[in-house]
Amino acid sequence: MSQLDQPLLPPAMLGILGGGQLGRFFVIAAHEMGYKVTVLDPDPQSPAGTIADIHLCKSYDDVSALEVMRDTCQGVTTEFENVPADSMDFLSKKIHVSPSAESVRVAQYRVLEKTFLKESGLPVGPFEIIRDDKDIPSDTSSIYPAILKVARFGYDGKGQARVVSQKEALAAFHQFSNQECVLEKMLPLDMEVSLVLARDQAGHIETFNVSENIHTNGILDISIVPARSTQLINNLVDQLAKQVAQALNYVGVLGVEFFVSEGKVFVNEIAPRPHNSGHYTIDASVTNQFEQQVRVLAGLPLGSAELHSSAVMVNLLGDVWTNSKQKKPDWDKAFNEPGLKMHLYGKHEARPGRKMGHFTVVDKNLDIAFEKAIKVRKLLGIA
Repeated sequence: MSQLDQPLLPPAMLGILGGGQLGRFFVIAAHEMGYKVTVLDPDPQSPAGTIADIHLCKSYDDVSALEVMRDTCQGVTTEFENVPADSMDFLSKKIHVSPSAESVRVAQYRVLEKTFLKESGLPVGPFEIIRDDKDIPSDTSSIYPAILKVARFGYDGKGQARVVSQKEALAAFHQFSNQECVLEKMLPLDMEVSLVLARDQAGHIETFNVSENIHTNGILDISIVPARSTQLINNLVDQLAKQVAQALNYVGVLGVEFFVSEGKVFVNEIAPRPHNSGHYTIDASVTNQFEQQVRVLAGLPLGSAELHSSAVMVNLLGDVWTNSKQKKPDWDKAFNEPGLKMHLYGKHEARPGRKMGHFTVVDKNLDIAFEKAIKVRKLLGIA
């Protein structure tokens, strides 16, 4: 049932599993195109649920909610990889679902993800699968320094620890309650980049521009587009991202993260959904990543991913609120920049490290956009 014989046209009801900011942008894009949207999310104040046509406030594996979605939606997608793949499998028995449950299973389980990438002939950094104390390499191993990552449900730096020895790796493994982990060698980084693409069920692919990403405490801080890497690197990233999508037989919007190390490119992670580093597409691309997500789900032709402006995107975390004496940012200072586009996610509570919004500065000149973005970042009190 996953293949569409005919496109889903407005005002069809589309469904999405997950009600965070990525789901919110999907709802906005779908509404602009004339569709209705049902959101399944257990949070009564979820950013996507508050603006959806229907919000099913139930867990992702609630059978009654899934039955409602199956019986009322014509197509369903997801906004994050930790939704139960079994729920997507259940829905796909009767209605169109993209991406496939199998693609989500690969992305949500780091052991399977790393193994899949390696077996598909894609370049990945050295790694070890850790299921028991005895799996942790000795100090003589070349894998150190490394990062120990839990195999499931880790994101934005959570469930990760940097380790330089067997002793530290053991301590971190025990701190993670002996959950299955992957130990990944820390590569000397030239930069981190990512690419978002859309692939339809006929195998057509549209790739967005390569984004150069700067992280702070494991959370994306700044994305710079186009990336300040060489054309050779950018072309290779584009080629490798397409290879990932084809190897997965992926249908949907896919984010692929890469390490550039000593002039070589390694695939780091895949995300079976729109990606934080692709938020620039809302303001700087002919078609944004969320409209592409709607188009793929509905079986419509892909839109142009052409970049019409250079862009610098800055994440706004809850710290911007909690560190302010007034408990709210100085928005007036930010809005003084005419090239700035502000996006707040409608989350009801600001907490340190929580993504509350982002802004993007667009300009024909990338250096000017970067300077302006850093200026606004400082005005908002971001250290």
